[in-house]
Amino acid sequence: MIDVHASYDAPTGTVTYLVVSGREAVLIDPILDYDAAGAVITTDSVDKVLTQAQALGVRVTHVLETHVHADHLSAGDHVRHVTGASVAIGSRIVEVQATFRDLFGMAAEDANEGAFDILLDDGDTLTFGDATIAVLHTPGHTPACVSYLIDGVAFVGDTLFMPDFGTARTDFPGGDAASLYQSIQKILALPDETVLYVGHDYPSDARPEPSWRTTVRDQKAANIHVGANADEAAFVAMREARDATLSQPKLILPALQVNIRAGALPPPEAGGRRYFKLPITFAPDREA
Repeated sequence: MIDVHASYDAPTGTVTYLVVSGREAVLIDPILDYDAAGAVITTDSVDKVLTQAQALGVRVTHVLETHVHADHLSAGDHVRHVTGASVAIGSRIVEVQATFRDLFGMAAEDANEGAFDILLDDGDTLTFGDATIAVLHTPGHTPACVSYLIDGVAFVGDTLFMPDFGTARTDFPGGDAASLYQSIQKILALPDETVLYVGHDYPSDARPEPSWRTTVRDQKAANIHVGANADEAAFVAMREARDATLSQPKLILPALQVNIRAGALPPPEAGGRRYFKLPITFAPDREA
């Protein structure tokens, strides 16, 4: 049996999970705190989770990233340095890294597969405590997205949200609505009683308190995008139309520069300072 401890970050809507089995634990999608106005980074949120792990008397063995996030900065590298944990992610991270290395003008060695300790493929397994982690490749939101099935409980990242919020966007590089639909069907093929933990939640006037625990049965019955046996063509048309209306996440540029490095900050430059790069895009009616 596992024990799941969730930590919700209101500014980004992100849920970090501390999953405990015996005397060991894994952390799923830990975050750094980032004040964009001042470009100030702190580790307060993740340190609270690590303090909780210490109080429970468990050793953190792995950081499990569900994908490269665009809406928050990963604390994977911080956890690795504090605990010695290995940082794992889906193996198609190499495609994501290649795309964004070019965008940010990074040297090839600065952000490559070596940034992560473990690259995972569909069907791979890891162990901690008495638990086994089974990896499900669930692309669509990004090509490298994976879900983690631990003792019959699934951590689905951004593939599915709570039923009243639906599904993840697919307009990032390498995203694909048809792939997302197929990934969701893989999750919904799990037994109906399977508990699903989502990577984000965004409360509304109708539901002011955040939630992150649902089930396959709930998703099949009530997910506003894929419930009631929605077919693939209708889903793809809906998802692509909806994505066309969405603005970019506020933290996408700093987040990507950290997250393709497994949570490590950009290397220091002259004088020891570190910098995020902000690529400039000119409007279509202007020349660079």
